[in-house]
Amino acid sequence: MSSTLGHEADGQPLPDAGQPSVHARDSRELDASGARGPSGARPLGSFARAGAIAVLVVIVQAVLVLLFAWPAIKTAPRDLPVIVAAPPPAAAALTERLQGARPGALEITTVADDAAADAGLRERRAYAAFVVGPEGLSLHIASAASPVVAQLLTQQAQALGATTGRPVPIVDVVATDADDPRGAGFAAGFLPLVLTSLAAGVLLAVAVRSRRARLAGLGLFAVLAGLAGAAVLQYWLGALPGSYLANAAVIGLLALAVSAAVAGLAALLGAAGIGLAVLLVFVLGNPLSAVASAPELLPKPWGQLGQLLPPGAGGTLLRSTAYFDGAGGTAAVWTLSVWAVVGLVLVLVGGRQVARH
Repeated sequence: MSSTLGHEADGQPLPDAGQPSVHARDSRELDASGARGPSGARPLGSFARAGAIAVLVVIVQAVLVLLFAWPAIKTAPRDLPVIVAAPPPAAAALTERLQGARPGALEITTVADDAAADAGLRERRAYAAFVVGPEGLSLHIASAASPVVAQLLTQQAQALGATTGRPVPIVDVVATDADDPRGAGFAAGFLPLVLTSLAAGVLLAVAVRSRRARLAGLGLFAVLAGLAGAAVLQYWLGALPGSYLANAAVIGLLALAVSAAVAGLAALLGAAGIGLAVLLVFVLGNPLSAVASAPELLPKPWGQLGQLLPPGAGGTLLRSTAYFDGAGGTAAVWTLSVWAVVGLVLVLVGGRQVARH
């Protein structure tokens, strides 16, 4: 036995039992800094993690740029509903001429006169009408349905007029609001409605444990979001005409559809549910919504798919209530209602709270 318990035979002190040795401390410090561990392996270090994050974000960035820029680049008429109002022989000749100019661009319905054509525009059955009257060809448009489509069809009508040497008069049957003639305010004001609704769903899923409290929070948010959103767009910015209460109801339904979907998927799947909701509503829903253009201007079937997601359905329904007394909004009401009800049911039966860090 050695004479001193705390020393080795060569006289060097042993490390205290409660303190790590110098070699052990050095090993752990090297591990924490990303260098070699005790076994000689190199664990994933700070630089590797930083590189992985940078690559991941760049991939997400590329996907978002693709999804948001692609619809704008690929915008073109595809089976765009229009009306031809003319006597039968003239209607057949004009229809053939329009379809021959851009095959597949227009879906043409023929009516007897300009009164029937204007009724079709007010009911959102078409974006414009080519009307042949005693004084020649005129174009009746509903710019409120889509200023972009109205501009495209106006250009086509002027091209027709150039071939005959007679300018084509333009009649705007359902015009955009005078304070937002190009519809830019309508489109720009729509994105914040979707983003705040996403945020509300995430916060309620993360911060509120009680199912009943989440449901109450979703309901209160939808009511307040509808009233505030419609007030700002209609009275402050002048981007919406029509009934304030009807517009507020539409914005409230949109807010409920989005926030309930987020909270419901989070209750069912946890953090993965939030990611799925963001993917459906923001990553896909916004670029495919065609709020600034029209679903028929997107490649098939993406325009139709966008109308099955809350942003697309919400944009269509808000145009219907603001400009067309609700005409053409039935499918959008059902779409938003299904999203809202399914989301609320998932909140009620899911019961999972996303962990807070």
